[in-house]
Amino acid sequence: MEPPVNDAADELLRTYEESGGINYLAAAAMLPSRPAIESACVDLMSLMFPGFHGAALADSSDLPAVTRSRIKSLHLRMKPEIAKSFNQLDRDAADAKADQVLTWFMSQLGRLRQVLWTDVDAAYEGDPAATSYEEVIVAYPATEAIAIQRMAHLLYEKKVPLIPRLMTEWAHTRTGIDIHPGARIGPHFFIDHGTGVVVGETCEIGSRVKLYHAVTLGARSFQKDEHGKIIKGGKRHPTLEDDVTIYPNSTVLGGETVIGARSTIGGNVFLIHSVPPDSLVYYEEKQLQIVPKRRAGASDFTA
Repeated sequence: MEPPVNDAADELLRTYEESGGINYLAAAAMLPSRPAIESACVDLMSLMFPGFHGAALADSSDLPAVTRSRIKSLHLRMKPEIAKSFNQLDRDAADAKADQVLTWFMSQLGRLRQVLWTDVDAAYEGDPAATSYEEVIVAYPATEAIAIQRMAHLLYEKKVPLIPRLMTEWAHTRTGIDIHPGARIGPHFFIDHGTGVVVGETCEIGSRVKLYHAVTLGARSFQKDEHGKIIKGGKRHPTLEDDVTIYPNSTVLGGETVIGARSTIGGNVFLIHSVPPDSLVYYEEKQLQIVPKRRAGASDFTA
């Protein structure tokens, strides 16, 4: 027999009182709005790639007015969300901090867009299937994931809570590419295909690095305190120097792991040690067997 509605509600209410850390009832209005941040990501992409993302322009002469309008709108909409993320401050101080951060953030978008152009160029030059820059901008999931991560990283560097992660998780949901906003990534970065790529918070990635799908740049282990709790922070993820290529399904772990410049990591490699520059890392290929198939009904394999 199903329990009465009131009994179910009472049980839930009891857990609300007991489950500290997963309830935010008293201050729910002070959390940034995830839909608002996702909407801001859409508009930020339209600023980075006008005409490709966002509403189409009737005429190129409209671009200055539209750009100023978009920046003003984003500032107005993002300010209360960033202020809410600084909920440890009083309201006036949080508003002032949000205004300061946003003014600086918007001033960096022009320089950041120049870096994004190097990423688009890396994709076009690095993928023989790419037929145009337009295709890379409109159709490649990595373009969106990298653009959002680079913008989120600016806010992460200013120690804005929550919002950088909301931004990159929006991109992660849409693209299958999970890049933490803390990762430091050089120009000319390309992720081919992209699905299943994971880049951890303390990764440092140089210039002209190329990753294929299902690559993980992760942590090897976590230090714990005397109570067995994981110690937060510290360099946990690998460093990739300039001109490194990592092929599909490979995993590189550890904060002390450095992949030297111009090195190539082959597919399906599991690596927890540093390698010097100009290295090729791969597993010896097992012998491949190609034999005629048995007739219908017979087993192809023996026990």
